[in-house]
Amino acid sequence: MTAYVSAFDLFSIGVGPSSSHTVGPMRAALAFAQRLDASGALDRIARVGCTLYGSLGATGIGHGTPDAVVAGLRGLSPETCDPADVRSAWTTYTPGEPLRLNGVHEVPFAKEDIVFAPRTRLPGHPNAMTITAWDADDVVVVEETYYSIGGGFIRRDGEEAQLATGSFPYAYTDAASLLALCDENGLSIAELARLNESSLRSEDEVAAGLDAIWNAMSTCVDAGLHSDGVLPGMLKVKRRAGMIRAQLEESEADGHRELPGEWLGAFALAVNEENAAGGRVVTAPTNGAAGILPAVGMYWWRFMADSGLGAGNAVTPYGELVGSALLGFGAEASLVAVGAIDDPDAVAEANRRRGIRRFLLTATALGSLFKANASISGAEGGCQAEVGSACAMAAGGLTAVMGGTNRQIENAAEIAMEHHLGLTCDPIGGLVQIPCIERNAIAASTAVTAARLALRGDGSHYVSLDAVVETMRQTGADMSTKYKETSEGGLAVNVIEC
Repeated sequence: MTAYVSAFDLFSIGVGPSSSHTVGPMRAALAFAQRLDASGALDRIARVGCTLYGSLGATGIGHGTPDAVVAGLRGLSPETCDPADVRSAWTTYTPGEPLRLNGVHEVPFAKEDIVFAPRTRLPGHPNAMTITAWDADDVVVVEETYYSIGGGFIRRDGEEAQLATGSFPYAYTDAASLLALCDENGLSIAELARLNESSLRSEDEVAAGLDAIWNAMSTCVDAGLHSDGVLPGMLKVKRRAGMIRAQLEESEADGHRELPGEWLGAFALAVNEENAAGGRVVTAPTNGAAGILPAVGMYWWRFMADSGLGAGNAVTPYGELVGSALLGFGAEASLVAVGAIDDPDAVAEANRRRGIRRFLLTATALGSLFKANASISGAEGGCQAEVGSACAMAAGGLTAVMGGTNRQIENAAEIAMEHHLGLTCDPIGGLVQIPCIERNAIAASTAVTAARLALRGDGSHYVSLDAVVETMRQTGADMSTKYKETSEGGLAVNVIEC
């Protein structure tokens, strides 16, 4: 048994505004429709309905949950759908229009077939939903309960979560065993993660997959930086990332120095505004915290990647092994390593790709610890589970690409998570907007600070990452449900919705 979760599960390309309330329910509804089709029962179905329990029922409308359920029942997948087809699938459902299950079988449907039960919490998880299909005689043909357990992961009642399976060569259960494995085998954390990924697919496929994740992240940053207007929902929140970009570009055009810290905040705002608008985002490890890793990664890519230390070329206890291994990671990087590519711009691009892969792999190994030993679900652990985990992953990833040792990486993750303990999830109006968008920008800054503090030390520290993960788990368990994505406490009740 291992804590490790594949990067291609932890970082999944989907739609906003919530991994647990949008992506997860959409996947559950799609799985239900596909199971009906595969079992041969689809043609017998005359009606379907869905009940949303607990947090899904409490803030589902603000998070687009019923829209996601309808889209999933229609056969749409969060990875490949047009986000516009999800945003209003239920909200503006035309009365009398049939629902085409799995895209092939029409049944009558009405908005009232989605039932909200916020006061009912099923024992399996706070995010629960039951989908029922009846025949023409109103007899239940199939009824299944799904749990959206955070980060877009789902679990059907009675089964394990849907994860990539494989016999990972480097299995660990906590940070201590992760560090011990790295010591024993002379590996960096990123290299260990890469070897685990390579047990499921070829190295070129791993490289291409990581590049696709980064491309989706950077595309989301760019889209957010070049959008304006007002976000959907009753709060009428105005987008700010585009305005900040224009101000920074004007300042730079006037000859002022670049402002990395302000760009960092703009990158994070850009992603989370795209998420709030229901755009294409990457769970990192959730949608509510989707801006932190892309912002920190873009900060490194734009401002630090061309420096010797920023490119990950510093001498560390594992420096030569990591450098040579990751230079040979993927076809383009291999060509750089043997000198087949001599164009400076192409070499710089390949080295950036190498660094971003290390960033994402390191973040994956760390994020797996939070998912296995605590939670990445806001409905289960509060916002410490989402933003705190993402901040720790980003801090560790940045430390890695800045040449940090494994113990400095672990220290950076510990610092970042320690200072998010107790953070509540209390979105105003049930929308992933306030305080979520700004919270990502602040956490991105915290991740950079944590990395810099860790790099100034030798990796030794008093509080271990494992102790902080366990503390986060206990704190989440003790936290009142009104502070865990139900919008029944905190800012959600103390700020008037306008």
